[in-house]
Amino acid sequence: MAQGVYDVAIAGFGPSGAVAAGLLGGMGLRVFVCDRSHEVYDKPRAFALDHEIMRVFQQLGVAEQVLEFTEPFTPSEFYGVEGQLIKRFSTAEPPYPLGFTPSLVFSQPHVEQVVREHVASLSNVDIALGTTLTGMAQDADQVRLQLAEEDGTQREVRARYAIGCDGASSTLRGLAGIALEDLGFDQPWLVVDVLANEQGLAKLPKVSMQICEPQRPCTYLVGPNNHRRWEISINEGEDPKEVATPEGTWKLLSRWITPEDAVLWRQASYRFHALVADRWRAGRVFVAGDAAHQQPPFLGQGMCQGIRDVANLAWKLDAVLRGQAGNALLDSYGTERKDHVTALTTRIKDIGQLVGQRDLDKARARDARLLEECGGTVKSQPRQSVQPALAAGLLSPLAHAAVGSIFPQPWILRGGRKHRMDELAGRGWRLVTLDGTAPPATQDLRTVRIGTPDFNEAEGVAARWFAQQGCTAAIVRPDHYVWGVAQDAATLQKQLETLSQQRQPGDKT
Repeated sequence: MAQGVYDVAIAGFGPSGAVAAGLLGGMGLRVFVCDRSHEVYDKPRAFALDHEIMRVFQQLGVAEQVLEFTEPFTPSEFYGVEGQLIKRFSTAEPPYPLGFTPSLVFSQPHVEQVVREHVASLSNVDIALGTTLTGMAQDADQVRLQLAEEDGTQREVRARYAIGCDGASSTLRGLAGIALEDLGFDQPWLVVDVLANEQGLAKLPKVSMQICEPQRPCTYLVGPNNHRRWEISINEGEDPKEVATPEGTWKLLSRWITPEDAVLWRQASYRFHALVADRWRAGRVFVAGDAAHQQPPFLGQGMCQGIRDVANLAWKLDAVLRGQAGNALLDSYGTERKDHVTALTTRIKDIGQLVGQRDLDKARARDARLLEECGGTVKSQPRQSVQPALAAGLLSPLAHAAVGSIFPQPWILRGGRKHRMDELAGRGWRLVTLDGTAPPATQDLRTVRIGTPDFNEAEGVAARWFAQQGCTAAIVRPDHYVWGVAQDAATLQKQLETLSQQRQPGDKT
């Protein structure tokens, strides 16, 4: 693609940057993305995906390829001081609300490669690898990125907007003057990935575990195929560099396996942090992914959060660049995502503090409290139950429990085949109703009438959702979050009028 002023320039071609480039490119925008590295990092870092993220991969057109490198997430069992089961997370029972298994483990290098190859196939996306961001300037009309190639060549790229997806030490975040707020979590842990052989697999638990022992809290995770991970807390006085050596790592793993049972794939010591950007936008620059937030890994949400960021931002940039919305829509990105990330990180912190309780008496009290709360019988809690809804931003002012939640994606029967709803309903704003609801004119909202021959669902997922929410119509945003709902035609008309006012282009930018 010939250079000029791009619509969006992206710093960083990791998971968030690649998904951002794929979404924006798929919308027909002119996109530039750069990264200092040439290849996908060949070691696993992120471990888990959820069904909301699979729905984004579906929008990119790569969901089936991604699924080849996934497996269902096993239950996570929490064990207390005396080795007793005190808590359990699991996957919700089918039928699944978004058309995918709600919790998955995956091979990050393979999935990243799938997304990169898709982005590379888009003629309106330029990819510059081996390219380092060195400077940034912006004015009222555009952002100018200064770049350095490996041979020392300097060049400048101009774009209407820029997104920093360049990791925890984000250069673009620093250049934009965006700071990080500390949410109050700082612990040293060792993360170990192994590839276990048949002998090792026979020794290891078949489900994931949180071992909540004060002397050495740790996590054990069952990954795809023979991939297994441990996250092991580092005790006071231990040298993080020493425990991350093969000798130090095998010593800590000796409780479970020996070098005869597996090969080390990766071992690294980290400080688990809880950080969030104080603002997510500085003029024409936005931050996303690890550049905008970092959280402890106890629910495997790090990469998922980054993909949620860019899925939220991409359609808003598209609307503004096409003159369909004004500057306020872009401001809603930071409002929505910062609140959501902060709420989820707080819940992740709570789980981390539950697992990592170091005081023996407090740990015993924790075990007793959890067992008392469940009446002595631990029941499985779906992992997705900890996900908060959007609480502020581009949402209906008419309060309802469904507002800010994710609208389901039922399987639809058409032409003798089952299709996920989004494949038939397309992207963009949608008005989803039950059969028999007569919506008024909806301008650019695609109307999806569940229960009609065109949208006859296979498992009753949407019909149950409407019944549970006590409504007959839902106005759904392009990122699948519920803007608002209605119980009758009069309320729906008022809701659509309010939405139309919110979406007025207003000030162009």
